[in-house]
Amino acid sequence: MEMVAALEALKPYPSTFSPLIEPLGPSATHLTPSVVKPPKLELKPLPSHLKYAYLAEFETLPVIIASDLTPLEEEKLIRVLKEFKSAIGWSIADIKGISPTMCMHRILLEEGTKPTREPQRRLNPHMKEVVRAEGLKLLDVDIIYPISDSKWVSAIHVVPKRIGITVVKNEHKVLVQMRPAASWRVCTDYRKLNSYTRKDYFPMPFIDQMLERFAGHAYYWFLDGYSGYNQIVIAPEDQEKTTFTCPFGTFAYRRMPFGLCNAPATFQRCMLAIFSDMIERFIEVFMDDFSVFGSSFDICSSIALTKSFEDVFRRVSSKA
Repeated sequence: MEMVAALEALKPYPSTFSPLIEPLGPSATHLTPSVVKPPKLELKPLPSHLKYAYLAEFETLPVIIASDLTPLEEEKLIRVLKEFKSAIGWSIADIKGISPTMCMHRILLEEGTKPTREPQRRLNPHMKEVVRAEGLKLLDVDIIYPISDSKWVSAIHVVPKRIGITVVKNEHKVLVQMRPAASWRVCTDYRKLNSYTRKDYFPMPFIDQMLERFAGHAYYWFLDGYSGYNQIVIAPEDQEKTTFTCPFGTFAYRRMPFGLCNAPATFQRCMLAIFSDMIERFIEVFMDDFSVFGSSFDICSSIALTKSFEDVFRRVSSKA
């Protein structure tokens, strides 16, 4: 409880102290949750067996559902999703976080470790703007904060983001598969910090065993955790170890970032703790991918399962 009290006592730095905010002037505003102000999203074409459904008016708050559902089945599904739409994420502003009483990430170092400070790396003007935009986004939702006296400093990289194969319409209005141009991802190089960190060997589930439990079921609902790592708080005494340097200053993470060696183990342990009474019954969890299964749509939409989904949504959307 002392750890929770310490986290609640932490106050975000005023935006006037952030060197990332200064170039934008007074026009910078905090992000608004999607259920309050739906964001404008660029929707990609879908294959024929999928389609978009909307949880708000004017075709906002889209979700992807199967296109071969009957009108009654679709109505039941949309009703459940609308009821718990506050637990669904469309933008980073929708992240509520997992309570530190449930899970918290710690960075435990080997004995005799000496801190290291990495110099910042050169970025071309385009990559610098990518870093600025990412920094502003994370500052707006209080995932990072400015810091000037950290003993640990890591550098950042801007790398192409692997999008994979998507489906788009060609000049003949036919859906075809193609690999679109990659966007950019800002990554922190924590290799030196990771080399001094005591490793957490928490096991991951076996994919083949999960598939065996899926076999024989006719219906599957797939939920993808939104920015799952950023839902987990870092212990206050370990936050300075996540400090990174960029052209706009040095910043540390309040929430768990990508790149830390024990982050996957922390996240999987957290998910198993939350869903322990549901796994292997009607849900499987692998990192931030949740697969719910049932032998019929009516079973998936039954009162018992709906109550279970209610529990799922409330657990995932619990505020830190």
